[in-house]
Amino acid sequence: MSSWFKVHESHRIPLSDGNSIPLLGLGTYGDPRTTPKGTARDCVKLAIDVGYRHFDGALVYFNEHEVGQAIREKIADGTVRREDIFYCGKLWNTFHPPELVRPALERTLKALKLDYVDLYIIELPMAFKPGNAFYPKDQDGNYIYHHTDLCATWEALEACKDAGLVKSLGVSNFNRRQLELLLNKPGLKHKPVSNQVECHPYFTQPKLLEYCRQHDIVIVGYCPIGSSRDASWVNLKCPPLLDDEVLVSIGKKYNKSSAQVALRFNIQRGVVVIPKSFNPERIKHNFQIFDFSLTEEEMKAIEALNKNIRFVELLMWSDHPEYPFHDEY
Repeated sequence: MSSWFKVHESHRIPLSDGNSIPLLGLGTYGDPRTTPKGTARDCVKLAIDVGYRHFDGALVYFNEHEVGQAIREKIADGTVRREDIFYCGKLWNTFHPPELVRPALERTLKALKLDYVDLYIIELPMAFKPGNAFYPKDQDGNYIYHHTDLCATWEALEACKDAGLVKSLGVSNFNRRQLELLLNKPGLKHKPVSNQVECHPYFTQPKLLEYCRQHDIVIVGYCPIGSSRDASWVNLKCPPLLDDEVLVSIGKKYNKSSAQVALRFNIQRGVVVIPKSFNPERIKHNFQIFDFSLTEEEMKAIEALNKNIRFVELLMWSDHPEYPFHDEY
């Protein structure tokens, strides 16, 4: 294990504001059109029984009420206390204007029926037009973008933290320039503690990881074992990560799967991972990564797999003047 971060017995690492974050979380996104009602609730309850304490959700996933119900039921039956659970919510792209920030967070809290979230992050550094539609389009079917002042949005988030509605503040899909905008903001009150980005052995983010380490920002990696092959948002030209021979052969040595090796690789370098799964067996399987560790040579071999390939291309932003913003480090 690298000595630059300290791992608690509960598999948590510290955040720069004095709070801590579990290294492994469960991503709770499910396509609302195809995911049966109750799935998120059942899977979060199972995950808590398995040992997960970190849940990554969002208002725009349309299932925060189920996730909140699961958490509250497991608190009620004595399995966990509220302070054992770490919930991350996200500020969606239509809520960047400062006056919309707190109402958006309050919608998440109302859906969860919780008093606070542990982490609240700006989901993307660009904005859509504010309004009732989460994905606003013009009559030609093009997305309607909106000017965003990230520093003003951040000040509104700082006020939410000061009001006790959120414990920690972070960002997502930010590159170095966008992080610097916040870090260099005059009168910055609360630093971003985390940056949630795509991160896995084919996209290891070495420069961004180093920059974030220097500034005490934890990287939270989404798609840590690759992604579902959903053509609407996934680059299907990407080779399937879990078939990689290096991951498979290292896994054989430890009697682990390539997915477990990919997850272990990231947590061993201090990157939090949030694999999404609504499959009970996979939820259990992904948690079995704390009973082995990779050698320095194995870590280097996995780092060498980096192809700078991202699975999630965020094509809804492809007409935005800053696209592809996330390819600048």
